[in-house]
Amino acid sequence: MARPKRIYVCNSCGSTYSKWAGQCEGCGEWNTLTEEASENSPTGLGKSSNAKGNIIELSALKGEDEALPRMKSGIGEFDRVTGGGLVPGSAILIGGDPGIGKSTILLQSMSKLADGGHKTVYISGEESVAQVRMRAKRLGLAESNVELGSETNLRDILATLSKGDCPDVVVIDSIQTMYADTIESAPGTVAQVRTSAQELIRFAKKKNVCVLLVGHVTKDGQIAGPRVMEHMVDTVLYFEGDRGHQFRILRAVKNRFGGTDEIGVFEMGELGLSEVSNPSALFLGDRDGDVVGSAVFAGMEGSRPMLVEVQALVAQSSLGTPRRAVVGWDSARLAMIIAVLDARCGLGLGAFDIYLNVAGGLKISEPAADLAVAAALISSLSGDPIAEETVIFGEIALSGEIRPVGQADARLKEAEKLGFTQAFIPSKMKFKNKKIKTAELDQLIKLVDIIAPNLGE
Repeated sequence: MARPKRIYVCNSCGSTYSKWAGQCEGCGEWNTLTEEASENSPTGLGKSSNAKGNIIELSALKGEDEALPRMKSGIGEFDRVTGGGLVPGSAILIGGDPGIGKSTILLQSMSKLADGGHKTVYISGEESVAQVRMRAKRLGLAESNVELGSETNLRDILATLSKGDCPDVVVIDSIQTMYADTIESAPGTVAQVRTSAQELIRFAKKKNVCVLLVGHVTKDGQIAGPRVMEHMVDTVLYFEGDRGHQFRILRAVKNRFGGTDEIGVFEMGELGLSEVSNPSALFLGDRDGDVVGSAVFAGMEGSRPMLVEVQALVAQSSLGTPRRAVVGWDSARLAMIIAVLDARCGLGLGAFDIYLNVAGGLKISEPAADLAVAAALISSLSGDPIAEETVIFGEIALSGEIRPVGQADARLKEAEKLGFTQAFIPSKMKFKNKKIKTAELDQLIKLVDIIAPNLGE
């Protein structure tokens, strides 16, 4: 019998090599290659068997299908992110930093579903049943009819779930602790994670069960294990937030049954995570009067408008290379905004230390925040505050031009609801809201003239 061929697989990115190396060429990580037995490569459909394939039935693209049934968890923010509730037969992957609240939100959701008459099972590979019960008691969920299990053997878990009536929802916490006895590698390796996820997803589709998989994350914030796991599941959720803040953001980055980039906002308290129905008011709750270096950005997170405070500090630098510190925004985009303010407006920000922070621990990625960041920098440099009742949004081009962004009406409506009376927005934008006074800008230099008219003197 031929000896099985050995390969080396990177635990970080899944790249394979024929021999061991200290550094993975695919992702650049050190000491992540582990030895595994290679899977037998197929020899071709015609060579492996004389049997012919079955004819599959093809359907027309045009047709009527029934609406997807959904199981409401009773937690509005969680249901919003999943697209309106959990879909039977779907696989959901949720990742986040240790201690951010992944197990807490899932235990709360399972308890709500169980109270609503759904059969739910919570399988923990990291904690014992007693530990899960302690958390449930602390959260006030001890009376919920959730079935618990503590196991890491995938074969035993699937046999247990298939016995009798299948549950409606299953939580696997976490996928990195599961192991299949058909694979010769240790739990958490690329082969084990890929095989375990594949078997659980096959079980979900076959038995019409919703499976939620908890995933560990790397130091870069990406879900650990092979990237193909994110392609295999139907929905990928990320739990974001700083443990120093009480706010947590549950963000959908992939959803086959709903919109992507939807977010749910939660607040961590003594009784677990409570949903925040009006996050704009919460993120802006600590503002008091006109503050130098502070601007309110009217952003969009999926279909939800959200107002957040952007804070900037421009200070004299004693270093040869000025310091740049950014929290909650892209540092490369900040460098671009500084360069445009220097080249097109003549502000000379390049010689200063610059600190930028998005209040509340929220992370912003849309280009519409450019104008608010520029306004905060101008205000901090000049010492002139921006009026407290002003919101700002718009994209900045390298030429200094201010470009239009989408969903202006939703942004302005949210600002109006929270008492804002003025908005700095790009020119040539179409919107219906006439209650807020708007200053339409086409060039960045005009924003400088409004906020700090004496800056150039």
